[in-house]
Amino acid sequence: MHLAYEQFKENVERRTNGASAINDRPPHVTIIHENRKRRTGNTDDQAEMPLLVYVSREKRPSLPHRFKAGALNALLRVSGVLSNAAYMLVLDCDMYCNEPTSVKQAMCFHLDPKLSSSLAFVQYPQIFYNVSQKDIYDGQARSAYKTKYQGMDGIGGTVCSGTGYYLKKKALYGSPNQQEWFGQSTKFTDPLTSSENEESRRNQFTTAVLEETKKIASCGYEDNRKWGKQISYSYESLLESSFTGYLVHTRGWKSVYLYPKRPCFLGSTTIHMKDAMSQLMKWSSGLQQVGLSRFNPVIYGASRMSILQSMCYGYFMYTPFLSIAFLLYGVVPPLCLLNGVLLYPKASNPWFKVFATVYVSSLLQHLYDVVSSDGSLATWWNEQRIYLIKCMSALLFGCLDVMMKSFGVVKANFRWKDVHDTIDVLGAIECGFHVMDNSIVQLSDPQGARTKQDQK
Repeated sequence: MHLAYEQFKENVERRTNGASAINDRPPHVTIIHENRKRRTGNTDDQAEMPLLVYVSREKRPSLPHRFKAGALNALLRVSGVLSNAAYMLVLDCDMYCNEPTSVKQAMCFHLDPKLSSSLAFVQYPQIFYNVSQKDIYDGQARSAYKTKYQGMDGIGGTVCSGTGYYLKKKALYGSPNQQEWFGQSTKFTDPLTSSENEESRRNQFTTAVLEETKKIASCGYEDNRKWGKQISYSYESLLESSFTGYLVHTRGWKSVYLYPKRPCFLGSTTIHMKDAMSQLMKWSSGLQQVGLSRFNPVIYGASRMSILQSMCYGYFMYTPFLSIAFLLYGVVPPLCLLNGVLLYPKASNPWFKVFATVYVSSLLQHLYDVVSSDGSLATWWNEQRIYLIKCMSALLFGCLDVMMKSFGVVKANFRWKDVHDTIDVLGAIECGFHVMDNSIVQLSDPQGARTKQDQK
C-alpha cells in the first residue's frame, strides 16, 4: 500500500506541477487499494488492508467551497456510495491515531442497546504531543478537556471539538430520507435505507460508480438541496463541527465524552503566542456569531435541550464578552486613582470582606480544578496569567470582529492577512464496523493548506 500511495502521490504532484493548492479543478476520485483478498481466495492469517480512497472535490473560483464543512459533506456522499458504513471517524490533518483500539472503545457506547438509539457521537479529548513541560501558553487547554467537557458529559453531551470523534452518520441526515433533500444521485440515496453490507458493495466498483462519485463531489450537486441546511454539516457557522454538534443536541441526540488513560489521538498545538491568539480569535468570533443568531442557546437551545446543557453552550458562546469587563477593569481603576475617586471599599469597611471573599474564593476554586485534574501550582499560575492575556487580546478582537461583520465592514471568513492561513485539509477514516471491516477514505482538500514552512 505504501508503494502504491507513493506512486499515486508522484502522479498528483506531476499533474499539479508542484502547486500546493489549486482553486480551479474538477473532482477526482481514485481507489488506491481495493482489498479483494476474499475474492481472490487468499485465506492466510495476514490482517486485511482496508479500502483506501483518495477524494479531491471540485473547486471553482466563482463558486463557494464552504471550507471544512464543504469538504466533510463531499466526503459523506462519496463514502456513502463506496462503503455505506454507519459510522465515521473525523480527524484533523495534524492528528494521528495513538491507540488502535479507539474504535472498539467508541463502539462500546455506539452499540450499547441502552444508548445506541440516541447516541450521535463519541468525543475524545485533544491531546498534544508538542506541549512543553511548563506550557506557559496553556496549549493543552486543560480547563476545557479535563473540567468543562467532563461536566457537560453528564448533562446530555459535550461540545464537538471538530476532531477525534466517532460519529453516527444517521445523526446528520435528519428526518425522513427525501430525495429532494439529498440530491439526484440514486447511488447515494438508495444506500441510506439499504441493508446491503460493505463486502457486496465492494464488488461493484465499476466505472459507472466512480463516475457517480465524481458527480456528487462536484460544486453544483448541492444546488437547491438541503445540504448544509437541514442535513449534514451546517454552513451557518464557520465553526462547522461545533455548531453542527450543537444542532444535533437540539434535535434530541446525545453524545459521550471519553477520556481514557492512554491518549487515543495525538495532535500538534500552537507553540507561540501569535498562532495561539489568532486561533482563539477565530474560535471566539465563530462562537459569538452563533450566540447572537437565531440559534442562540438562550431561546433556540433552551427550548430544545435541558436548561443546564443550554447554559453550558451559552458559557462557551458568550465568554468572549468578558473581554469588555476586563477592558473596563484595566482602564477605569487607573482613571479613578488619577482623579482621586474612591472605587473600592476601604479595609475598615464591612463590604471589604465581601469583596475579599469573592475574589479569594474564585482563585481557590480555580486552584482546586487544576489540582483535581493532576495539575500543579505552576499550571494554575500560568492559566491565570494567560487568561488575562487572552481576554485583553484574542477575545477582545473576536468581539470586534463580530461587530465589524454585523455592520458589513469585513467579510465573514477564517482568514486574516497578518496571521497564518487556517488549516483546510481533512483526513478522515470511515469505519465499516457493521461488517467487521474497516474502510479508509482520505479526503484531500488543499485549499488553505499550510505551506511547507508553516508545517515545519
